[in-house]
Amino acid sequence: MPVFDFNNSPEDQKVPECTYKVFYTNCPESSPGHPILVLDNKSGKLVHHSNGIFTNPIRRTAFEFKGEEGTVSEDILEIDARFVSLLKWLGENHINVRLSGAVKGDKYAVYKIREIAFGGGVKLSAEDGFLQFMIERLLASDAPSQEIPDEDEEETGDSMKLTSIQSITDFMNCAGRTLPDNIRLWARRNLAVAKSNEVSPEERRHAQRALSIMMNIQWKGNYFEAIDPAEARRILDEELYGMESVKQRIIETIIQINRTHTLPAYGLLLIGPAGTGKSQIAYAVARILKLPWTTLDMSSINDPEQLTGSSRIYANAKPGIIMEAFSMAGESNLVFIINELDKAASGKGNGNPADVLLTLLDNLGFTDNYMECMIPTSGVYPIATANDKDQISAPLMSRFAVIEIPDYTAEEKKVIFSKYALPKVLKRIGMEEKECTLTPEGLEAVIELHKNTSGIRDLEQAAEHIAANALYQIEVDHMKSVAFDGEMVRKLLG
Repeated sequence: MPVFDFNNSPEDQKVPECTYKVFYTNCPESSPGHPILVLDNKSGKLVHHSNGIFTNPIRRTAFEFKGEEGTVSEDILEIDARFVSLLKWLGENHINVRLSGAVKGDKYAVYKIREIAFGGGVKLSAEDGFLQFMIERLLASDAPSQEIPDEDEEETGDSMKLTSIQSITDFMNCAGRTLPDNIRLWARRNLAVAKSNEVSPEERRHAQRALSIMMNIQWKGNYFEAIDPAEARRILDEELYGMESVKQRIIETIIQINRTHTLPAYGLLLIGPAGTGKSQIAYAVARILKLPWTTLDMSSINDPEQLTGSSRIYANAKPGIIMEAFSMAGESNLVFIINELDKAASGKGNGNPADVLLTLLDNLGFTDNYMECMIPTSGVYPIATANDKDQISAPLMSRFAVIEIPDYTAEEKKVIFSKYALPKVLKRIGMEEKECTLTPEGLEAVIELHKNTSGIRDLEQAAEHIAANALYQIEVDHMKSVAFDGEMVRKLLG
């Protein structure tokens, strides 16, 4: 266990030693039952709000504060392993803090730490903003490995972004081994470049930009909590009508995740006609997994460099779209929706952009040319959509579990139009369902007019047209309600 020596002590001072033990937890919130640290309180002098600094006087790692009888020092008994480096940073920089905690017998469980102005309780927005941001990030992190020792009112992190060299440096010092090993080592090297006066300003700028992108991503492990299959089914039923075989396949995937607590080895490839709800299925899966999602439209990619980023040797270098997706999501675990995989262009002589996705899909890690670092992808769940699987290369196909999405039957289209599409439009434009109705003949006419179209997009547009016409008749012709029969529908839509 490392020793924290926060004082400028004389050379003959006794070697300090830690008085606390480290506990390991992945609890995402702090509370009296799940504290950040526990202090000794045999003296009974620690109260709900106690102001002071963290110190290490001679042989104790402690919290020092002003009591009625002068300065009081209480030993730290336990610390959440994720906060060891943060505690060290607070002590080394002599940060004045206010602890919020609960007295439990002869112990004091600290669940909130705020920075305060010296000698008072006024919030320092910039500094305290960083501290709250740091605490939130650590609470969202997985506990560091137990085998590896650590190295050298409601408050929020104010949606802080790490951009300055100082904030990035502080973050790295506080995060410690909650960062993946390769990213931590990469960050050290780039921080040295960003601070160096022996490299060009352009190199320093690129290093700082890359650090800001990387440190603002929450790096998570590949452990996934169990998902309630009944809730997953409810979400699928809410988003999709019919498609029982598709829903069954997705529920099977959920059961697999519950057993292994990891994502399946293969993503999903949804193949079917346009307008059959492939993207809707992908969004539903993201909701079920409770992960952020990002989309990538392969039809707009004509150069692999758009995906992999450009080298820092260029003045206008920048990360690729895949790295930017991680940055936008703000975390390493996400659903990556790849639209129109079959329409990926062959590029401008630099290779096929679709083949760049192979490294992302292999769960071994993805390397961006600008970042120059292997990005862990074990928490990425890819879902691709396509209209024609014959246009997809065999290596790409082998990375997916393929699900064929059939077109809707005429009976299914009737239900979708009458129960989902039209009521949705009426609700959006503020109409009562009784103000716009269709007779059975009118509904048959709608389906007949769209019998040769795939998917339901044309049905949704028909619902928009019918509802708009009904609203016009109500507002202009002062009709109380409109019931569309077959002749009216054919006249309006034909």
